[in-house]
Amino acid sequence: MMEINHFEYGWITPALSYALSVLGSALGLVCAGRIRAARSAGQRAWWGLLAAWALGGTAIWAMHFMAMLGFAVAGSRIRYDVPLTAASTAIAVVSVGIGLAIVGTGRLSAGRLLAGGLFTGAGVAAMHYTGMAAMRLDGVLGYDRTRVALSVLVAVVAATVALWLAMTVRRGLAIAASALVMGIAVNGMHFTGMSALSVHPHERSGDLTGAEVSGLLVPIVLAVVFGVVGLVYALLAAPTEDDRAGAAYLDARWAAEASPAVTPEPAPDPVGLRGRSTLGQPGTPFPSRRRTDPR
Repeated sequence: MMEINHFEYGWITPALSYALSVLGSALGLVCAGRIRAARSAGQRAWWGLLAAWALGGTAIWAMHFMAMLGFAVAGSRIRYDVPLTAASTAIAVVSVGIGLAIVGTGRLSAGRLLAGGLFTGAGVAAMHYTGMAAMRLDGVLGYDRTRVALSVLVAVVAATVALWLAMTVRRGLAIAASALVMGIAVNGMHFTGMSALSVHPHERSGDLTGAEVSGLLVPIVLAVVFGVVGLVYALLAAPTEDDRAGAAYLDARWAAEASPAVTPEPAPDPVGLRGRSTLGQPGTPFPSRRRTDPR
């Protein structure tokens, strides 16, 4: 069995992976909150897509790759199969998106939450082991079945909690606290799965195919940076409930000011004086004022 080191660079890679998972979780929770406030199916789909990218792409997959930078096997180089690596990204985003669609359509119930958590958790576990299968090294990968099952269970529980938080948490402090908890859950699942891994040497070694970590690091970091910036911009540019209320008030006020003035109707004439009086009508002379002689 070959020696494995999960923390080749010390605390740097786990700290960065935890920071990425917290950041992605916080953005995902905010985007999920916009799903509940959306007024149309198109808006719900848009915010669901952004939440899936934040949770699946940043909080889960980017965290996984950052943690893998600290993974090393003694006496072997490590390369990555690019198509399988890209497939692991798609699995993470799609599984989270489907989980959000399950719990976000209709009234939230225990059945929907369990179904969404089970599907998303299975997808997260599939993402993890697909990413591990993308590794190319001078050895054969082996897994302890008990720890693999434990990692899948952790993934399902973490996904269920994450979906519940995404549908219920609204305030800023609660979102921050929930993101910290979700970061612990995501990292716990990752390192539980990594503890199940063992590497056995090949009978014969050959040239490794695939991309080196340094070749994947730059495009992945750029994708994460632009993704986070895009998420923040989308959140800042989207109108809030206060903005909608203010716009509705201004529209109503403008409509009231732009409408023509209404001519008031004459007051009722109960005794019919207007009909009998000829005073002030055309051709009717005004009565003359005769001077009274005081003598």
